[in-house]
Amino acid sequence: MHVSGGRKACVLFISRFLLFFSLQTFEKLLIANRGEIACRVIKTCKKMGIKTVAIHSDVDANAVHVKMADEAVCVGPAPTGKSYLNMDAIMEVIKKTRAQAVHPGYGFLSENKEFARRLASEGVTFIGPDTHAIQAMGDKIESKLLAKNAKVNTIPGFDGVVKDADEAVRIAREIGYPVMIKASAGGGGKGMRIAWDDEETREGFRFSSQEAASSFGDDRLLIEKFIDNPRHIEIQVLADKHGNALWLNERECSIQRRNQKVVEEAPSTFLDPETRRAMGEQAVALAKAVKYSSAGTVEFLVDSSKNFYFLEMNTRLQVEHPVTECITGLDLVQEMIRVAKGYPLRHKQADIPINGWAVECRVYAEDPYKSFGLPSIGKLSQYQEPLHVPSVRVDSGIQQGSDISIYYDPMISKLITYGSNRAEALKRMEEALDNYVIRGVAHNISLLREVIVHPRFVQGDISTKFLPEVYPDGFKGHKLTDLERRELLATAASLYVAEQLRSQRFLGTPRIPIAKSKRSSWELSVRLGDGNYPIAVSKDGSSFSVSSAHFQRISYKLQILTKVAAELSKYMPEKAAEDTSSILRSPMPGAVVAVSVKPGDTVSEGQEICVIEAMKMQNSMIAAKTGKVKAVHCKAGDTVGEGDLLVELE
Repeated sequence: MHVSGGRKACVLFISRFLLFFSLQTFEKLLIANRGEIACRVIKTCKKMGIKTVAIHSDVDANAVHVKMADEAVCVGPAPTGKSYLNMDAIMEVIKKTRAQAVHPGYGFLSENKEFARRLASEGVTFIGPDTHAIQAMGDKIESKLLAKNAKVNTIPGFDGVVKDADEAVRIAREIGYPVMIKASAGGGGKGMRIAWDDEETREGFRFSSQEAASSFGDDRLLIEKFIDNPRHIEIQVLADKHGNALWLNERECSIQRRNQKVVEEAPSTFLDPETRRAMGEQAVALAKAVKYSSAGTVEFLVDSSKNFYFLEMNTRLQVEHPVTECITGLDLVQEMIRVAKGYPLRHKQADIPINGWAVECRVYAEDPYKSFGLPSIGKLSQYQEPLHVPSVRVDSGIQQGSDISIYYDPMISKLITYGSNRAEALKRMEEALDNYVIRGVAHNISLLREVIVHPRFVQGDISTKFLPEVYPDGFKGHKLTDLERRELLATAASLYVAEQLRSQRFLGTPRIPIAKSKRSSWELSVRLGDGNYPIAVSKDGSSFSVSSAHFQRISYKLQILTKVAAELSKYMPEKAAEDTSSILRSPMPGAVVAVSVKPGDTVSEGQEICVIEAMKMQNSMIAAKTGKVKAVHCKAGDTVGEGDLLVELE
């Protein structure tokens, strides 16, 4: 058939239009989450031309994800149960904004089958697997049974729901200590406890069930054998609605504290090609067994002999997904959206590369000197991401002036670096951490930096016990070498003198002196830790006799005094240290969940006094000695700050 030039152009236009239209996904998408993951999803939606709707609690009204989205609607007050877990409110926003799809991010409702079911009943697409897969794989008990049937290696344990603490003890004895008690729903370290005896099992059952109910609205628990000293390695899978499934290599996630990942990397230094393929094939077999469609992660524990055991499957996007994106070149959020719309996967297994190396550090608003990280709250008075460092990616949902509150996870950002090999990626991470500026809250950058330069980590000699093994007495910070100490003292002294000289000027003009002075030398005393160091500083023109040095992004407390002030300071009375054995103060800001004592009660050393919940984690506060309760200064439901007095003993 002959077609004229004009008609050819028309046919070409129509074919291109149809091709463009066929690749369309959704016009408007709601993100049922907050913080960095909401911002991450919005970025991909913008790239795909999809309008976005953000939800937020009242305290998040000025959050970054709210500002980034095309629309934003408040779904309730700060507590998660009244906002980000409030399905009724979220469903109302979906109807109001006419969003066609919902991306749940991670946490909150991301693995809630009821939420996915309600969306489906309203004709709204859930960016994730269907309700059957969420039920099968999101439930740790059912997923373990399915894994066995799919010929996936599994950990010995009890394949059912634990009814109460007594049954937990019976099951733990049958399995043999140590055991892992964990929430059947959810993940992220919430609702997980290791128990080494009956008493710890009872305590673990109580805390795990409470945390699981608070974080996921589901307090069911399971118990399995705890594999001591393993690696935590996971496989990223991606599957569509047409029976296709891929494994996108592994992520090494062994650096953890309180069962929560801190540093991740891809690939792992430990896996050989054969083990990688075996783990990947088992992960895909499991996904296909439940007709899984979307991005998901199959987590394994790997022992020193490279035996691997199925741990759980997360039916959502993982926090650490950026390292996989770096080495494969895939945008996992985009792939999830395409799959949800019904498109087949664009790649074959042979197309999935391992290009280079990527490392991710989770930057938390935490004090790393307290149990490797107890939450810190406050306003970010200064905040600058190290984006000028080459091959750096920062996934964050905050900015200078943002508030870190007690209501949500304390993550500030995910800092990712990429290199052609591991050494290059780690060197860039070191530089990025040194150039990351955070003021206003405590943060864990000093811990992160110490981890990535530690000889054991550099050599790849790691396990989930890395932190307690390397720092058996807790993290104490960087130990200065003699050279580093001299550089620090010299730099601090010169900065002090420079500030003194600057204070003598007003709007750039020297203040009118009472008597002219040509001072060019200073005798100082610098206090660092328990030591006092005499320092002499001289100035010649615009230069000091000491040179400035490059320093790590680690905080040190120094006090600089003139020589005379230092001599007089010895006559100043020192404040006596508080007797902490007779009082209990809150080590972190949080909410009082329970108080177990009252005035007049006799308590034993180590006995639980109260429970503080901070950022969705529950912490048992215990008595430092045996004694009688003199006064109780808190009650369940109270909000407390760091250092607040909770209980006094006689």
